[in-house]
Amino acid sequence: MAQEDDPQADLSAGSTRPVLYSFRRCPYAMRARMAIAASGQRCELREVVLRGKPAELLAASPKGTVPVLVDVDGMVIDQSLDIMLWALRRNDPEGWLQAEGATLDEMLALVAECDGEFKRHLDGYKYPERHPGADGEAHRAQGALFLMRLETRLVVTRCLHGEHAALADIAIAPFVRQFAQVDAAWFEAQPWPRLRAWLAARLDAPVFTQVMAKYTPWRTGQPGIAFPGQSLPVS
Repeated sequence: MAQEDDPQADLSAGSTRPVLYSFRRCPYAMRARMAIAASGQRCELREVVLRGKPAELLAASPKGTVPVLVDVDGMVIDQSLDIMLWALRRNDPEGWLQAEGATLDEMLALVAECDGEFKRHLDGYKYPERHPGADGEAHRAQGALFLMRLETRLVVTRCLHGEHAALADIAIAPFVRQFAQVDAAWFEAQPWPRLRAWLAARLDAPVFTQVMAKYTPWRTGQPGIAFPGQSLPVS
């Protein structure tokens, strides 16, 4: 994929590219960035500091979460999965929308399980202090049920719907990564060797490394970053 020596070089006044508001560590933003990078769709990335959300982000999407994509025609897409589909339906060189062993609807159904019940238990496990009365260990046990189902899938194939990574793998991996990081020793001790190998492969993939580059937070009046591209030094 083409790289630029100066990521801001062609983002001068009058440039017309979709604008992507993102936050490096957010799993929703991670999967959106991976789809955009894989598609080759060029955007102006604006890295957000969540404790100081820019007015432009809130004007585009009052819910104030990332990612948010503002297309050149003004259309706003503020759901990560919709951003993935927006990018991949324009160009899908890796075939992420066409898994060998599932239809797109079947992949989306698995992602919905991740985004629903599993995400709820992930939040209760990772942030019990934010959920009064939450039992972190109970949420971990419930979240582990979803991970065990993924392990069972991976007994048959290397990825969730075949031998090659597709939409579900890319969309779900950032959340499994977050779950694993809460207590890495506990995660390593679980009987999930295939899940751990799958996660390691997703995190070692060049597209993940690329989108996890660190960027200087965007400020009103500054140009954004040409994405995908090289990162700027963080100040």
